[in-house]
Amino acid sequence: MRILVLPGDGIGPEISAAALEVLNLVDRRLSLALSFETHEVGLARLKREGTTLPQAVLEAARAADGIVLGPVSNLDYPPRDRGGINISAELRTKLDLYANVRPARSRQGLPHYGRTPIDLVIMRENTEGFYADRNMHAGSGEWMPTPDLALSMRKITAQGSRRIARAAFALARSRRRNVTAVHKVNVLRMTEGLFLREVRDVAKDFPDVDYNEQLVDSMAALLVRDAQRFDVVLTTNMFGDILSDEATELSGSLGLGAAINAGETHCMAQAQHGSAPDLAGLDRANPSSLVLSAAMLLDWIARTRQLEGFARGAAAIERAVDALVKDPATRTADLGGPLGTRAFTAALCAQISNRLG
Repeated sequence: MRILVLPGDGIGPEISAAALEVLNLVDRRLSLALSFETHEVGLARLKREGTTLPQAVLEAARAADGIVLGPVSNLDYPPRDRGGINISAELRTKLDLYANVRPARSRQGLPHYGRTPIDLVIMRENTEGFYADRNMHAGSGEWMPTPDLALSMRKITAQGSRRIARAAFALARSRRRNVTAVHKVNVLRMTEGLFLREVRDVAKDFPDVDYNEQLVDSMAALLVRDAQRFDVVLTTNMFGDILSDEATELSGSLGLGAAINAGETHCMAQAQHGSAPDLAGLDRANPSSLVLSAAMLLDWIARTRQLEGFARGAAAIERAVDALVKDPATRTADLGGPLGTRAFTAALCAQISNRLG
C-alpha cells in the first residue's frame, strides 16, 4: 500500500514528519504493509527546478494508494506560466478528488465557542464553483478586460452537483441521517438552482435520510447559535471552504481540523489550515490537523478496500488526539499547552502505542 508524502511549504515539512511518524507507528503495530515515498514540492522545488509541481510528482500521485499533502504557500507562488502551480488545486482536479470531507467536532476538555457543541461534517464540492483555477479547461476563470475591471466566472454542473450530493447522503446514512444543503439561490438563481435541482433529485433515492435546505448567510449564523442541529452539510466549493473553517474553529480550533479530498479511486489527506511560514522551524506548529487527516485517509482505505486494520488504526489516532487535547498539560501552544511539535508527536505516539498494544 503506497503512500505518497508531499511535505509542502512553511510548517508543512514539520507536521508532515509528525504525520509520517504516526503512520509508521500504526503500520508497525497493525502490519498494514504501508510503504512511503516522499517528494519535495512547493517553493523549494520551484527554486531548484522552476516548478512547484513537476509532472513526475503528479504521476507518482496517480500511482499511489493514498497521498498526504502538507500545507502549501500558494499565495507566494508566481503565476502558473512561471512555474507557480497551485499544488492542491492541481491534484484535486487532475485526480478528480471531487469530495472535500471536513468534519468538525467539539472535544472533551477543550472549550467550544458556539452556543452548542458541534458534531457535523461539511461535504464540499471540490472541483468547480467560484474557484478560478479549476473551472476552465484552459486558462483562468478570472480576467481583467481593463485595468479597472475584474471579472470572475462560476461553474456549476449537473454531474458535479449530483455526485457530491450522493456522497453526502451516503455519509449521512452512517451518521445521524440528516443532510442540509447550503445555497444562495435567492441571488444566484441559475447556478444554485441547478445545484439544488440535482440535490433534490438525489434525495429521492435516500428516503431514510432527512433533507433540508439553508441559505448560506443564515447557515453561518446558525453554526454559532445552534450547531448541534446539523449532521452532514452539503454545499458548493467556496461556501464549503468558508463554513468548514468557521465550524472547525467554533468546535475548538482550526488546528484540529481534519480533511480528505476523495474521488472514486484516489484520496488525499490535507490539513484545513495554511502553511504558517512565520512558525516554520520553531517547533511550535500543532500537527493534529494533518495527523487527523492522515487518519481519515486510513479510514477511506478501510472503507473502499474492506481492510479492517486500517479502520482500527484510524480510530486509535483519533482517540489518542482526543486524550491529549483533553489535558492542558499535553496540548500544543496554540491550544494553551506547553508542548512543541516534536514533544506532542512523541506523546501522541505513546498514546497510540498504548491503545494498539
